[in-house]
Amino acid sequence: MKQSIENSPLAKLFGSISRARILAILFSRPYQSLYQREIMHETGLSLQTVQRELRNLVELGILKRHNTHQKVYYQISSVSSFFKPLKEIFGSGL
Repeated sequence: MKQSIENSPLAKLFGSISRARILAILFSRPYQSLYQREIMHETGLSLQTVQRELRNLVELGILKRHNTHQKVYYQISSVSSFFKPLKEIFGSGL
């Protein structure tokens, strides 16, 4: 997946390869929560980069965050006004 995003229009659209990778992972499982280290592992990004991008996406209302058993989990917010358009973008097979 990393290679398909690196040179894709999505990286240009979102202004960040990191953000596009994170969104691609989360939209591949929109109703599942993933914790930071899972996202870091699956995207190949550093923890600091993942934390920064997740914070930005939560502030935009695209993701929701919750804590359970000393882990911070993130999930796509299906009530966000961005949900349907982003689902169409990321659901199109990149």
